Amino acid sequence: MTETLEAAAPLAIDDATADRLFRTARSVTEWTDAEVTDAHLQAAWDLAKFGPTAMNTLPLRFVVLRSPEAKARLLKHLPDGNKSKVEAAPATLVLAHDAGFHEHLPRLFPVYPGIKEQLDPAADVRDGMARSNALIQAGYLIVALRSVGLALRPMNGMDFEAVDAEFFAETGYKSFMMIAAGVADGAGTPHGRMPRLALDEVAQTL
Repeated sequence: MTETLEAAAPLAIDDATADRLFRTARSVTEWTDAEVTDAHLQAAWDLAKFGPTAMNTLPLRFVVLRSPEAKARLLKHLPDGNKSKVEAAPATLVLAHDAGFHEHLPRLFPVYPGIKEQLDPAADVRDGMARSNALIQAGYLIVALRSVGLALRPMNGMDFEAVDAEFFAETGYKSFMMIAAGVADGAGTPHGRMPRLALDEVAQTL
């Protein structure tokens, strides 16, 4: 008899946790009035920060928009299709990457003395490293936010240059995504679960 995948490779987490983090994850547009609190964000970051990045670069930066006034600063840089989604959500996180991450490497990656000075003149290299590793961190953050009970809607439809000027002009960070966050009202979406690709459609073993 052929073993099932579950029998051959059981999860190291329980089904409720797997459901919370992955199986019930939806792109939410319908929210309760519950707030996204500082405690939610702290607890989520305290998990997400441990996700590995190249040389422990940790280049993800973000701003959290909760008030109508703060959201209005973002709304003017969004296409019409995303405006209502940000307006309705209790909070929206605008994610960016920091190409100046190397300034922190003497503390974050002390096993490689001199790496900061090596990366100082390599602006293009740093920008590429920052973006790819911040994208990885965005995935960690999404799972971490779900783990503290929040539902999410990641989006990238925005005028990135205008958003950078609006929120990150003093830092030089570059935006790449926003995540609407809150507590879902029911399923949080009127749409049913969409199909997913099977392993043999996305992976090849050599």
